[in-house]
Amino acid sequence: MANNTENQHPEQELKSSLDFNRSRADQIAEFITQILGSMIFLVGCMLLFVGWITWNMGLFSFLKPFDPFPFPILEMGVSLFAVVLSVSVLINQNRQGKIEKRRSQVEFEVNVRAESEITKVLTMLHEIHTHLGLASKKDAELEAMKAQTDIKQIHQAIEDQELKASLPDEV
Repeated sequence: MANNTENQHPEQELKSSLDFNRSRADQIAEFITQILGSMIFLVGCMLLFVGWITWNMGLFSFLKPFDPFPFPILEMGVSLFAVVLSVSVLINQNRQGKIEKRRSQVEFEVNVRAESEITKVLTMLHEIHTHLGLASKKDAELEAMKAQTDIKQIHQAIEDQELKASLPDEV
């Protein structure tokens, strides 16, 4: 009879979970990104800039300019806004990276589970074949396919590939 470690399902060895809990900071970042990344916001900014420049160029005699050309207040405001916008883009990229990492972990788990199920089906099919007394030759490929997947070996192979890829190429 097989020991307990052989009966353990491969997905029990995996670290990721299917749940992705968004923190309050994630929710705020998503909200800001939705606002800053909208056409309405772009059109609003363009209207604000056109209005600001029109007001401060003195095109209308009833409006007193408060930020004359070359518009230093507008320039400072746009620069500060550019900092906020670039930081919000970086925050969103980090969030997307986390989400993509979680997706790849889930995809890996699903693939491992499917491989485990296929292995089980192959084993059962081979047992039925043997039970029915059908003549078959020794198939090394089938025996290899029926072997249980070693998750730790897969992780080690991935780490080895990443380490090899990070090392500089020797000339």
